[in-house]
Amino acid sequence: MARQRDSDVRFEWKSVPRSRPGVSRKIALVSTAGHCGQHALAWLLGCVLLFTTPTQASDDPPWLPGLLEKDSITIVVTDSGLGGLSVAADAAEKFRRHGVFEEVELVFVSALFREGGGYNSLRTRQEKLAVFDSALHAMAERYRPDLVLVACNTLSVLAPDTSFAQSGAVPVAGIVETGVRQIAEQLQADPAARNILFATQTTVEENTHRSELLALGVEDGQLLPQACPQLTWYIEQGYDAMDTHLLIDAYVDEALTRLGEFDGPLTASFNCTHFGYALAAWQQAFESRGIEVRAYLDPNNEMIDFLLPESERGRHEQTAVTVRAVSMIPIPDAAVDSIGRYLDTVSPATAAALRHYERAEDLFEWQDRVSGGGK
Repeated sequence: MARQRDSDVRFEWKSVPRSRPGVSRKIALVSTAGHCGQHALAWLLGCVLLFTTPTQASDDPPWLPGLLEKDSITIVVTDSGLGGLSVAADAAEKFRRHGVFEEVELVFVSALFREGGGYNSLRTRQEKLAVFDSALHAMAERYRPDLVLVACNTLSVLAPDTSFAQSGAVPVAGIVETGVRQIAEQLQADPAARNILFATQTTVEENTHRSELLALGVEDGQLLPQACPQLTWYIEQGYDAMDTHLLIDAYVDEALTRLGEFDGPLTASFNCTHFGYALAAWQQAFESRGIEVRAYLDPNNEMIDFLLPESERGRHEQTAVTVRAVSMIPIPDAAVDSIGRYLDTVSPATAAALRHYERAEDLFEWQDRVSGGGK
């Protein structure tokens, strides 16, 4: 297998500069001159200004400008497991550092509804939609968020089809779009580039990432989806445990065997919010085989960047950030220890929220939305 060439890649959001993100600047031309030449010159200058003045970026959602005008916001971050806590941790530190808002309340809410199997155990997509829709309505009712971030690939695919998201009462943003953008940026400019898309079995089967990337012009041969069954459970039991390292090593070996010989740069994307917790294990698995990875793509670390445009940074001298963690079912001690130790290195406030999470046993209804009452 060919080794890859050295390359140093940096990632950043690229947006068109403007006075306030998402807001077009309109120019009114008022002529007080009395000569035709002056009118003509004013008209010409107006055209130049009109077509060179930045307008709303096409990828900005329509609700973003209003959100950025707020001084205080509440954001619910939800996931079917604990992977979304890394998004909350990243958000907490970035909000604290950049001063876009005066006050930010981050509420991580686990959308897991029972201990014996989650959304992937439900029989139909309609059941998954019904349960998650109930969860979203309950989160909005209880926490009154200005925004819901769905920090879960499986639930992000479901979210647009829920009645809650379609109502538009509260903006909902998923993580799949961020992951797709990261991969596309690496592959579109270089046909020889390859990406191994590591994900859960369900995410691979749903095929959303691949479909969206193909629609963006990425070649099918540039993508290699690799399912990683049971890995989320092992990471929650111990993100740095030997069993987790061994399982990741096995999935990397399987992916590289399927990929075969290649000459271009290689990237690895984490399309499950848990996988980034074990970054060291992924790096070791590739390095031990002499394979250079140009970039490990983790959408968790960029999901909230659209709320931190350069033009809004420093709007407030400081930002008061509070973090809460809520779960309807008990979170196992092993998971609190494993994920808590990781979060200590990123956001102590988020780690503390996990260790003192709030039980909300009656958070949302789900039994009457699944066949057999969930038994």
